Amino acid sequence: MRITISHDTVYRYSTPASGVIQILRLTPRDHDGQYVASWRIDVSADCPLASHEDAFGNIAHTFTADGPLDELVVHVEGEVDTQDTSGLVNGAIERFPPSFFLRETALTQPDPAIVDFAARVRQGSDGEVLPLMHKLLAALNREIVFDTDPTGAATTASEAFALKRGVCQDLTHIFIAAARSLSIPARYVSGYFHRIDGVVDQEAGHAWAEAFVPDLGWVAFDPTNGISATDAHLRVAIGLDYLGASPVRGTRFGGTGEDLDVRVRVAQVMRQTQN
Repeated sequence: MRITISHDTVYRYSTPASGVIQILRLTPRDHDGQYVASWRIDVSADCPLASHEDAFGNIAHTFTADGPLDELVVHVEGEVDTQDTSGLVNGAIERFPPSFFLRETALTQPDPAIVDFAARVRQGSDGEVLPLMHKLLAALNREIVFDTDPTGAATTASEAFALKRGVCQDLTHIFIAAARSLSIPARYVSGYFHRIDGVVDQEAGHAWAEAFVPDLGWVAFDPTNGISATDAHLRVAIGLDYLGASPVRGTRFGGTGEDLDVRVRVAQVMRQTQN
């Protein structure tokens, strides 16, 4: 599948900001099943965009824009060829051993409720990691209702699990917390998802998890949709949690009344066939 992306992040300020510093993790890399055909990032401010690799091997860009700024737009567009690898992640840059991804973070620390939930999912399991992760995937998809209202970027796995509601970020954090409580390395993935229902305009990017399975390696699980990753998933960045793979993070100096508007369009490029 060839997926085309258009992603706008727009900041508006009631009182102009005197400056902005941002770090962007918005550029995908090639790996088995994913090839970046074209990609570019544009920033509305007149400033240099510096590229580097972060600690996880993600492509990151940073910029500093001087004000006064009453609006700032980060525009991303590109096309990526994807193939269904049954969730297997091969050929990606790996900077850390799998055991590193057993580390708890403030967003993924499992509370007793999540630990108990994971233990119940493990009951009757034969010890094989792959079937266990599929059981966890199905259980979370049943347990947590997708709802954009009650949670935010700072919501923890335990808070979202208590609500039994949340967005893809929340379900991914819960999956990671539960997997790590079972001593299975797991990590956060940010990216994009091509929906099969024909909806191309979305309010944000997507998130899912990868768990380390012995003899297979990293395998991607999407608890929001209850599936392993397919060619509909476009992988961009990884981290221990959302903060390590956040598409856009930064700070502003001065200014008041910040309003954020995110517009994402994920569509399939229909290839023309020759007669």
